[in-house]
Amino acid sequence: MTAIRNNWTTEEILNVYNTPLLDLIYKAQTIHREFNDASEVQVSSLISIKTGGCAEDCSYCPQSVKYNTGIEAHKLMTLEEVLFAADKAKEGGASRLCMGAAWREVRDNKDFDRVIEMVKGVNAKDMEVCCTLGMLTENQAQRLADAGLYAYNHNLDTSEDSYKKIITTRSYDDRLNTIKNVRKAKVTVCSGGIIGLGESVEDRVKMLQTLSSMEIQPESVPINALVPVAGTPLENQPLVPIWEMVRMIATTRIVMPKTVLRLSAGRNQMNLEGQALCFLAGANSIFAGDKLLTTPNPSFNEDMEMFNLFGLTPRKAFKGEKKTTKSLQEVESK
Repeated sequence: MTAIRNNWTTEEILNVYNTPLLDLIYKAQTIHREFNDASEVQVSSLISIKTGGCAEDCSYCPQSVKYNTGIEAHKLMTLEEVLFAADKAKEGGASRLCMGAAWREVRDNKDFDRVIEMVKGVNAKDMEVCCTLGMLTENQAQRLADAGLYAYNHNLDTSEDSYKKIITTRSYDDRLNTIKNVRKAKVTVCSGGIIGLGESVEDRVKMLQTLSSMEIQPESVPINALVPVAGTPLENQPLVPIWEMVRMIATTRIVMPKTVLRLSAGRNQMNLEGQALCFLAGANSIFAGDKLLTTPNPSFNEDMEMFNLFGLTPRKAFKGEKKTTKSLQEVESK
């Protein structure tokens, strides 16, 4: 039985990452099958409930006010619009709705009150509700939890060293503190990163070391491949080769065996063969729907055709809830 470890060193993870590719995929698939149903893939739908106008300077993001990317800023969606989007996502096979707002941090105002109502409304549809709203205080995290929030996404993006080259408007500790606040509210954590930012392999490994060393490893880890957007500082970055994506997913699966590992941004640039290798390497979640916030993504119909081809089935909502509750109780009892 493979043990869940929270004490991986960067050197150990680097050795895993550099394993010959076919051996790496085999090892990751073996561990994946030990802890997960390899025929199931969790399907999430991501919508931008408030687009553009963000004060942050994340070098990859077209929603920053600091870059001219042609993205039109939109105010916060209405509750009715979000509930309609949730119905469409559920009809398409999604078990989780993720709502993203281009905010630096959550403010205690009428907009946040409306988000609370959105969380309650989507939760009532028997869907897992995830939000990514920027930095959160402990009290704000608790309000979201009380409304029925299932998961909160707050990506580390990259290693602490590389982070300073990508974002200057907040610190790595700010990211980690928000994740701690989410944990205190007993909401599951969704946190991963982006490859293709110009980071080194060591940076990728250090990010995985940080995530895997958390007292409870994130229940969901998205691995994104940078989608370069004209007008951002990273617009000329080359696309990530599929082999690097597969290697990153396999390493993540080995280091965090239980986590739901999401094949996220960049899927639109992958062919079916590349996506099949990612599932073999241990990915068991995708974002479905035509758009990821502001970047293109395969449609629900395309993904269901892919599922049929690969013999995959969408995972039902709340499947991991009991395990999550148990792991939280175990930590609290220490």
